[in-house]
Amino acid sequence: MQVANVNLPINVTGRHVEVTAPIKDYAVKKVEGLHLDFPRIMEVQVILDVQKYRHIAEVVLHCANHITLEAVSESTDLYAAIDEVMGKIAQQMRKFKTRILRQNRPRHATVKNYHEKILNIEGFEEHAEAEPKVVETETYTVRPMYVDEAVLQLEVSNREFIVFTNANTEKVNVLYRRKDKGYGLIEPNA
Repeated sequence: MQVANVNLPINVTGRHVEVTAPIKDYAVKKVEGLHLDFPRIMEVQVILDVQKYRHIAEVVLHCANHITLEAVSESTDLYAAIDEVMGKIAQQMRKFKTRILRQNRPRHATVKNYHEKILNIEGFEEHAEAEPKVVETETYTVRPMYVDEAVLQLEVSNREFIVFTNANTEKVNVLYRRKDKGYGLIEPNA
């Protein structure tokens, strides 16, 4: 598991203030200290502003799957403003991850619902169409990831399924949304 942001593009800019090397190094060090669980950070913008006695720090995280997180903090000291804004952005990342994980918790069906599903499956009759047609062809990039990462990717996107290479088995899997708000996983036998 990766424990540090490697080659992360971090842009530190200043409004009404010259960004010195120590300030830039401090901001970059703080950004690199953010946890890497979720969402995956693609680019970071740190904007520093000084207006008389107000020191404002703003952080914009551009993450995977078009996720953008923003935080602003104001203090009398620029370093304190950077510390506060990093705390706020880390809290937003934790909140976002918790919300996604809470939505992905498996729901246990009651015994009654389980028996109803079995009866519906046994009484199911298949109606075959005369000639199936391919209506749309889509190319899809298959990336290696774990099942829990695929669940998070599917939750964040509005797709109905995701095709990925399972990092544990190194086989192509399909994860799809079910009507009961759960997820199904299709794995090959051989």
